[in-house]
Amino acid sequence: MKKVISTNKAPQAIGPYSQAVEIQNLIFCSGQIPLQADGSFLDGGVEEQTKQVMGNLEEVLKVAGLDMDNIVKTTIYLTDLNDFQKVNEVYGSYFSDNPPARATVGVEDLPKGAKVEIEAIAVR
Repeated sequence: MKKVISTNKAPQAIGPYSQAVEIQNLIFCSGQIPLQADGSFLDGGVEEQTKQVMGNLEEVLKVAGLDMDNIVKTTIYLTDLNDFQKVNEVYGSYFSDNPPARATVGVEDLPKGAKVEIEAIAVR
């Protein structure tokens, strides 16, 4: 059976989905865009937006009793692949010696005009 994971320390879902869902020992974190916990959009550069996104993921995992080291796979969506290196530097600072597997995808547009969105799968 699945268990919905939710925290008010990360932005609430802006549609019919959960912040994360746990089934057995897997936690599937929905894609995070640079929304702050109060739901306001962080309109900044891609580095600032990536920090907000990663912080949101941290908060969702924290309420599940996990941290970034539990992440085994992420997918990054970028509206401009020229931002890859900037995002990579911020993203990499959130992981220790064993970063997760990852895919990065260039997309035409993201919700609310975000420059970056990141989803994650973690293991308990």
